[in-house]
Amino acid sequence: MFVEILKSKIHRVSVTDANLNYIGSITIDRDLMDAANILPYEKVSVVNNNNGERFETYVIEGKRQSGEICLNGAAARKVQVGDIIIIMAYATMDYNEARTFKPIIIFPDTVTNKL
Repeated sequence: MFVEILKSKIHRVSVTDANLNYIGSITIDRDLMDAANILPYEKVSVVNNNNGERFETYVIEGKRQSGEICLNGAAARKVQVGDIIIIMAYATMDYNEARTFKPIIIFPDTVTNKL
């Protein structure tokens, strides 16, 4: 049996930009991606703490040490600059592996979005 388990979480970062006229996705500072073990183009779930919106998209690598968290395309309509969001990635693994697996959870500063 396989189960879907939380693999990575960026807990409480501030949206720095929303770009409706982009193809789509979320741009994340590469330092945050590395710290949370999230890959470019990886599927993520996003939860907006300000308005309760929940949606899925994929990750685009942002500039290191920029603190960038930019929602692109249609997802830009689900946030406002300054909103606090949580970004989560999941992995599918067999049941026995999942029992002992520990996700990587990072807690950046919500003002600077830096660790």
